[in-house]
Amino acid sequence: MNNKIPVPAVTRSEKPASDEASINAFQHDVVRNLICRQARYPDIATTQDWYMALAWTVRDRMLARWMASVQNYALHHVKVACYFSAEFLIGPQLGCNLISLDLENEAREAMQTLGQDLDVLLEIEEEPGLGNGGLGRLAACYLDSLATVRIPAIGYGIRYEFGIFDQEIVDGWQVERTDKWLKMGTPWEICRPEISFYVCFGGSTQMLTDEQGRLRVRWIPARQVKGVAYDMPVQGYRVNTCNVLRLWKSEAVESFDFEDFNAGDYYQAVEEKVVSETLSKVLYPNDEPDSGKRLRLAQQYFFVSCSLQDMLRLMDASNLPVGRFADRFAAQLNDTHPSIAVAELMRLLIDERLLSWEEAWSITQRTFAYTNHTLLPEALETWSLPLMQNMLPRLLEIIYEINKRFLDDVRRAFPGDEARVARMSIIDEYGDKKVRMAHLAIAGSHHVNGVAALHSALLRETVLHDFADMYPERFLNVTNGVTPRRFMMLSNPGLARLLDDTLGTAWRGDLTHLNALAAHADDDAFQETWRAIRRDSKTTLAARIHKMVGISIPPDMLFDVQVKRIHEYKRQHLNALHIISLYRRLRADPSLDIAPRCFIFGGKAAPGYHMAKLIIRLISGIAEVVNNDPVIDNRIKVIFYPDFNVKNGHYIYPAADLSEQISTAGKEASGTGNMKFMMNGALTIGTLDGANVELREQAGADNFFLFGMTAQQVEGLKHEGYRPAQYVESSEDLRDALDQIAQGCFSRGDKEVFRGLLDNLLNSDPFFVLADFADYMACQEQVDQAWHNEKRWTRMSVMNTARSGMFSSDRAIQEYCKHIWQTDPVNIDPVEF
Repeated sequence: MNNKIPVPAVTRSEKPASDEASINAFQHDVVRNLICRQARYPDIATTQDWYMALAWTVRDRMLARWMASVQNYALHHVKVACYFSAEFLIGPQLGCNLISLDLENEAREAMQTLGQDLDVLLEIEEEPGLGNGGLGRLAACYLDSLATVRIPAIGYGIRYEFGIFDQEIVDGWQVERTDKWLKMGTPWEICRPEISFYVCFGGSTQMLTDEQGRLRVRWIPARQVKGVAYDMPVQGYRVNTCNVLRLWKSEAVESFDFEDFNAGDYYQAVEEKVVSETLSKVLYPNDEPDSGKRLRLAQQYFFVSCSLQDMLRLMDASNLPVGRFADRFAAQLNDTHPSIAVAELMRLLIDERLLSWEEAWSITQRTFAYTNHTLLPEALETWSLPLMQNMLPRLLEIIYEINKRFLDDVRRAFPGDEARVARMSIIDEYGDKKVRMAHLAIAGSHHVNGVAALHSALLRETVLHDFADMYPERFLNVTNGVTPRRFMMLSNPGLARLLDDTLGTAWRGDLTHLNALAAHADDDAFQETWRAIRRDSKTTLAARIHKMVGISIPPDMLFDVQVKRIHEYKRQHLNALHIISLYRRLRADPSLDIAPRCFIFGGKAAPGYHMAKLIIRLISGIAEVVNNDPVIDNRIKVIFYPDFNVKNGHYIYPAADLSEQISTAGKEASGTGNMKFMMNGALTIGTLDGANVELREQAGADNFFLFGMTAQQVEGLKHEGYRPAQYVESSEDLRDALDQIAQGCFSRGDKEVFRGLLDNLLNSDPFFVLADFADYMACQEQVDQAWHNEKRWTRMSVMNTARSGMFSSDRAIQEYCKHIWQTDPVNIDPVEF
């Protein structure tokens, strides 16, 4: 290898005169970054070194666009969308950035010349574990779309040193391993030590009178923490817009105490540093103990305080008066986690900027909007008053005042209805008094949105009914979406090329162009190509599964996939009961004519969620029995795919034939995995829950396998008095499946392992698994019949992709911009690098 490639000049056009010149320039930049940033020369560079050099080369091109974007936003005082989220599950960055910059082919050829395989470099990239699941992935998709549709935007969150745990399956059980995503460093972030803010905790407040005779409050904190900004550029697809994800790392105000050190107390000398840095140490600490609750509340307040102070800094830098804050920024609260921002902005405006209450409240309400992501009342976050008083005394005073004024408005709107007043109060007065964070978010926001049509309707009818009565104009729906850049172009390049060849490339910028694919759904030659691409994806996934868990899967099997967070309401155990029943039928009659099927599960259970962990253990136990039974002989396989994350999703979504979206109707807010599967041609078996309703409307009823009770039927059965046992009595398949679990058939003879799971199903069954079982079994037989008709199945697959355009996150973001934020696209002129 030639290790004497000259380092190119720093300034030149990004697009040289010819493709060859462009590739050479790119290659030179990689070598320059290898030498100048890593002190490595090509002959001794590791694969990791080459990955870092390539990533920095790509980032350099993004930063030129970022600087142009920032300058433009500041010069013209444009309105900026600020997305507040405790999670940003951004996934690996290199592949998507290459696609957005239209550099994939250039990079591939340049790295090949340097003796490196781009696919190998993409594979070794560590995934930032900055989120838990759908909430964080949605935030990442929205940042991608904001940049792509040229909306000025900043994402605000926490730079967790250790992200969502890495999952291993040991003896059938989930084991959590520390996610050390930063162990090799990351080329995508830029530390901004000059952008830092102090955040207060504890202490007391003091009333005082200012020079104008106005009553003011001063917070005298017990301790302070410093938040330091770390920035990640977010590049739009084939545009010059490059926005930023700004994450906050906590540091001690003083990291070393010389007096303690000199006095011999070496541990005390660094204690403040250790305690302060705990705030951004780990994603979602276990909040069952009080210490976990304290840390989680502290994390939420820490990042929103830093973010709001940063927004005020940007106002000052632009010489804009604070009264124009809501004209310059639209802040979206992604669920209740950042809702303390309502009280914090009031504190900053009243205590720090000395505005009147009325001025501050007007700005606050015009700035914030709130996205609700749950219909589960227990998932609407609350914090105890003693905890709030101890940690955030000034914020609690402000919340009391907000609540007092808010309840005065409620009484004026509904005179004499004190029961309504109690239900709507931001302070829950029943039992252990708590602050209801969703109520605070609604009171302090100008809009509240659900994330699917059904979810938004149920919000208005159930958990937020009183608020919708009072503020009907505030409530609206924005159905979730996902980015096609990552979940089609990057993860399924074969499909992307076929779409280009068939439709042209316009679909890449506007996914509604996929509608034209429907005209090809019955074409025999097109169907054959479609199946070949899908088989390639399935072969790749099968090889990966064999490498990870040692099970061989014929790619011609029906790949039946349920990958998502493990939770009772998502009903992975309903799927498991079907597998047991199918297995028992095959054991009884090996000649049974069924479609060979591989059931693939994946997902993580929260560390403290015992029932979810039992579900993983059950699936693992079923897999152990079924995969080792010679009587079955590749008729069915069961796989639990460990450590499901964005990166592993790149392999799973394109390979799925059937997508399991089987949550209890009325429990899933939206779902986004259902959309990723649909875009890639999977058929869906599902209930009328979340975005499944709209997905079925788009795909057509003939291209969707529907089963189960509706949300209204679920509520009706609950009201009548649900008896799970009666469903067991009426179904031999169900009775047999439950008995097999009870007898220890899937726990190596141990009859106690699943006792808690069985007791839950038989005595309460809160998510109506047993009630929907018979209908689910019947629907699975329809799936089996459809699979036997290859032409019909292929047509249904094509139609699902063709009708998936609505579920692009670009569409969702444009709805936020138009109906909630009132933000407009900004053109960024081409830049030279």
